[in-house]
Amino acid sequence: MSAASAALPGSIRYELRFTSLSDTGRGYTFPCDARGLVDLDALSERGRASYFFARAVVGSVLRPPTVSKVP
Repeated sequence: MSAASAALPGSIRYELRFTSLSDTGRGYTFPCDARGLVDLDALSERGRASYFFARAVVGSVLRPPTVSKVP
């Protein structure tokens, strides 16, 4: 995502949400665009590690991700 496509005040924001298969209310969320693409360069080192972990455990620990509008 380029600086031009970053969320502007008042614009619609989205998040990519990975939820736990076994522990309701647990999971990971990451800012993304409407298609679910996460700007890895905008994440912290810890955020990138969490994102890659979440992707790696889909199906065994986490449900497939969903894209949601942020209220």
